[in-house]
Amino acid sequence: MRKTIVTDQGLKIVMMMAMLVVIFAGIKSAADIIVPLILALFLAFVLNPLIVLLEKARVPRALAVMLVATVVICVMVFLTTTLLVTLNDFARTLPQYRGIIAEKLRQYDAYFPQGELTFTPEQLAGYIDPAATLNLVSKLISYLSNAMAGLFLLLMTVAFMLIEVPQLPYKLEQLSDDPGKGRANIQRALDSVTRYLVIKTLISVVTGLAVWGLLAFIGVRFAFLWGMLAFALNYIPNIGSFLAAIPPIIQTFLFNGVSDGLMVTAGYILINVIFGSIIDPRILGRGLGLSTLVVFVSLIFWGWLMGPVGMLLSVPLTIVMKIALEPTAAGHKIAVLLGDGAPNR
Repeated sequence: MRKTIVTDQGLKIVMMMAMLVVIFAGIKSAADIIVPLILALFLAFVLNPLIVLLEKARVPRALAVMLVATVVICVMVFLTTTLLVTLNDFARTLPQYRGIIAEKLRQYDAYFPQGELTFTPEQLAGYIDPAATLNLVSKLISYLSNAMAGLFLLLMTVAFMLIEVPQLPYKLEQLSDDPGKGRANIQRALDSVTRYLVIKTLISVVTGLAVWGLLAFIGVRFAFLWGMLAFALNYIPNIGSFLAAIPPIIQTFLFNGVSDGLMVTAGYILINVIFGSIIDPRILGRGLGLSTLVVFVSLIFWGWLMGPVGMLLSVPLTIVMKIALEPTAAGHKIAVLLGDGAPNR
């Protein structure tokens, strides 16, 4: 009898895993359609608290959605336009970089004892291909230009989602065999994702502003570009802030000098320690219920499945998947593997 029960449980787990594989394969094949919808859904999560605040001030929900959408459109158009101008300026300066880099490397060559380096600064500069970087920047500019065209459609989708938010828990709970328990799980998922995204967005905004201010104060060129990069990559757990720091630090060492480079490095370390190691964990705490290993693996998995958007939303996507799996017997075992501790007994 016990062997039969164990076999049935194993079969349910295998079927659950097979269903997940089919779902993920569908997401992968239809990523061009699904990714914008998921991005719009999570933007709705971030903006919904503002709608709720306006509703408390007796503003009708439809009018509140229209006001928030208008403000978001204005802000996004301003930021995207400014970023495009900065990227164009950055692209124009790239062809000059190889000669400047060779000259800077020649200056740093004096810091090393003779005979320790077996290559010349010119040889090092030869490995740097501005054309490849220029091609990458050109693609990014083209992507942002196309994104501007799709911005209106994306925000229209967000607006309709925001109007539907009050009915969303009721609609979703009807999909559950136990509507009462299903509603509690759905509400917990919505609360967890909304809390994470709102707090992460606020921390990312402050981090981007701090980086922008630091670089502008020191006199580093393209400070706005590196501030936007710090804001965007701060959503990526574990490695995002580290990746955002590499380009401006290298640029500062090469074009501003050693002293400014050390100041920028120290500033990034201070910002990441304050926001990434103190404020972020203290505010978010362990309420996410995900282990550190799962957070890192989910970054790789969702990035492979959905591209950059998947990397940015890896944590909330994993939270939703974990909470969705918990109610079922087979799914509960998978949810335990995703958790940050032993299951309650």
